[in-house]
Amino acid sequence: MAGYTREVSKRVFAQEFRNSDLSFRDGDDVYSPQYLLTPTGAKVNRLFLVGTLLETENIGTESEYWRGRVSDPTGSFLIYAGQYQPDAARILAECETPAFVSVVGKPSTFTTPDGDVLTSVRPESINIVDDQTRDLWVLDAALRTMKRIESLDSNDEYVSRAKEHYSTDAKYYSNMVLEALKSLKS
Repeated sequence: MAGYTREVSKRVFAQEFRNSDLSFRDGDDVYSPQYLLTPTGAKVNRLFLVGTLLETENIGTESEYWRGRVSDPTGSFLIYAGQYQPDAARILAECETPAFVSVVGKPSTFTTPDGDVLTSVRPESINIVDDQTRDLWVLDAALRTMKRIESLDSNDEYVSRAKEHYSTDAKYYSNMVLEALKSLKS
């Protein structure tokens, strides 16, 4: 597969990620990449997050299937790892909580029978990190989110699509970023 490049991992806060429910494929075939479009216009195929792993649980019936909850200053991400993510599943199985972790993974959505869309992350990798790494991620995610908020007035195809789908409230997401940054002081 010559010329294959990995998608850049987006930095998105948990609150915005959990507010996201618009997923689509870029292309017509089954191998076209799947994306989750967030309210501020982030087109997410891969996600990079850092936060506190608060809890883990083996929810598998036939084989091990781990669920973890990773918290950032705005909320929490649910992550699920099983036999197809053996390294991530092992970390979830062995990690003592609470612990700071970094996660690179794919966004996943599930529509409930009553129509609610739940978001989660299928981790490609999980690493234990320190509080300084977490703080740097919060700063980086805040900066990138503010840049997306500033570009809400642009004519970018994905920004327009996000605004139309979510009726994005820039002030709501600016306040989210401000609260996340305030958490660094405490």
